[in-house]
Amino acid sequence: MLKKSILIENKTAITAKNLQLVIKSEIRESAIPIEDIGFLVLDHQEIYISLPAMNLLVENNTSVIICSKNHLPNGMFLNLNSHHIQQEVFKNQIDASIPLKKQLWQQTIVEKITNQGLLLERITQNKNSFEFLASKVLSGDTSNMEGVAASQYWKSFFDTYDIKFRRERFGDYPNNFLNYGYAILRAATARALSGSGLLNTLGIHHKSKYNAFALAGDIMEPFRPLVDEKVFEIMQTYDEQELNTKIKAELLQVLTRTVYFKEEKSPLMVALQKTASSLQQCFMGQRKKIKYPKLWNLTPTE
Repeated sequence: MLKKSILIENKTAITAKNLQLVIKSEIRESAIPIEDIGFLVLDHQEIYISLPAMNLLVENNTSVIICSKNHLPNGMFLNLNSHHIQQEVFKNQIDASIPLKKQLWQQTIVEKITNQGLLLERITQNKNSFEFLASKVLSGDTSNMEGVAASQYWKSFFDTYDIKFRRERFGDYPNNFLNYGYAILRAATARALSGSGLLNTLGIHHKSKYNAFALAGDIMEPFRPLVDEKVFEIMQTYDEQELNTKIKAELLQVLTRTVYFKEEKSPLMVALQKTASSLQQCFMGQRKKIKYPKLWNLTPTE
């Protein structure tokens, strides 16, 4: 079942009653079955949420995302006991060999660069060299083809707009849109990985004692172009350059965007669960590659 994504931006009290989330603002009160909620984004400095409500959300594997005064996602709550063989999964993940992690990172970067190239072609209507760049990715991406591709990608991406764009974590428009979208994507990826019993702090490539979601940051890489595409669409539709309710709601729609596996298509939220499950199987020695979907249906019947 496709879970709901809920964004709350007003002074609100959130409690739980009869396995439903009760959301009470100054003007209305509503109740939603907790089992239907996949993501809850809290974006107001005067939101109260009860501990029983929080526990029920976490037990349901709902990602609860809190935002800062700048309205950007700032933290996240996840279930630490969401898989029945979690201890075994943790052990296999921790014991994963360096060659395996390098191989998985190579595959991940090939997928990312390929997707960047496909999106650029859709936006510019021109062929590019990203397929060639993807073919040059080595085990562990030791030659940093990810960085080479990123440099070319961002130079071309906003060519149709009269802006001097530089990709920055805390930069000006449209970095604020990209950063919000990436934060939501990271939360969705972390939720899927947690649901497969994986430890988010232990990445296959990124390592930092300050990063609690290193694995989510690794696995989300091939999906970033979905956020880039949505931001490009927003810029074509809206004049606003600041994050507002409309823009954030648009970016949340990325989670329900259809992606394509060989045998089926599914919303991104569901596809991430399949990808996370396949990564778990890689660590368990049951498969050799992560199951990443195609982001666009490129068959002649599209």
